[in-house]
Amino acid sequence: MKMSERRLCRVLSQHRSTQRRRSRGRADEERLVADMIELAREYGRYGYRRVAVLLRDAGWSVSDGRAERLWRQEGLKVPPKQPKKRRLWLNDGSCVRLRPEYRNHVWSYDFVHCRTDDGKAFRTLNILDEFSRECLAIKGERKLNSTDVIDALTDLFILRGPPAYIRSDNGPDFVAQAVRDWIEAVSARTAYIEPGSPLENGYCESFNARFRDEFLNGEIFYTLREAQILTEQWRRHYNTKRPHGALGYRPPAPETSIPMDRRPAMH
Repeated sequence: MKMSERRLCRVLSQHRSTQRRRSRGRADEERLVADMIELAREYGRYGYRRVAVLLRDAGWSVSDGRAERLWRQEGLKVPPKQPKKRRLWLNDGSCVRLRPEYRNHVWSYDFVHCRTDDGKAFRTLNILDEFSRECLAIKGERKLNSTDVIDALTDLFILRGPPAYIRSDNGPDFVAQAVRDWIEAVSARTAYIEPGSPLENGYCESFNARFRDEFLNGEIFYTLREAQILTEQWRRHYNTKRPHGALGYRPPAPETSIPMDRRPAMH
């Protein structure tokens, strides 16, 4: 007898869903969902792709497709996609932005403003290696000036050596003559962006947005010291654990470890 499913269900007063095989899911799905929810709770601004990377790092065998299905099934928030940005071009067709080509080629730095719970303002000086996306330092103080910029860069130069270029905006703390003279003295070059063109400092602007969205907006700082400690903890997580989309969902500077049975014997 040839009769459509829709008509049969209507005759038998059954809902059409009764004729569908309901997926039971895998045996480990409940534990996997629990771990996914825990990661989503800990990193509230991560989407399913970054959460899937963290799950695989924790030992789960889970594809992005399965992670997305479970993510949506649990009603977890998927952050909206960022709109595409146009690049800035000069009249002769050349691109304004200096592109990093290797580690220590271009560093960029900028200030971010925040407040402690008592309403007092503080600033952070964020320094980034544009090629590796590694956050080299975050210095937080109530006030930061050109001398503090020089001090922070000096510490990094001792550890890593000077970069070829240092990119920043045209704020007074960046274009101060003392900063310009000092950068020239260590054989580096400045790469100031055009006024009113933050896109030219896109790597640092993107980092600052993640810094505020994933960290500053979710924390209450009662003291400056607390802010400094938590900021350093977040910076280390950003460098060693947080999956970075532009790096194939790998962290900028992952930690390495040597298995116990491979370590050289002590004599």
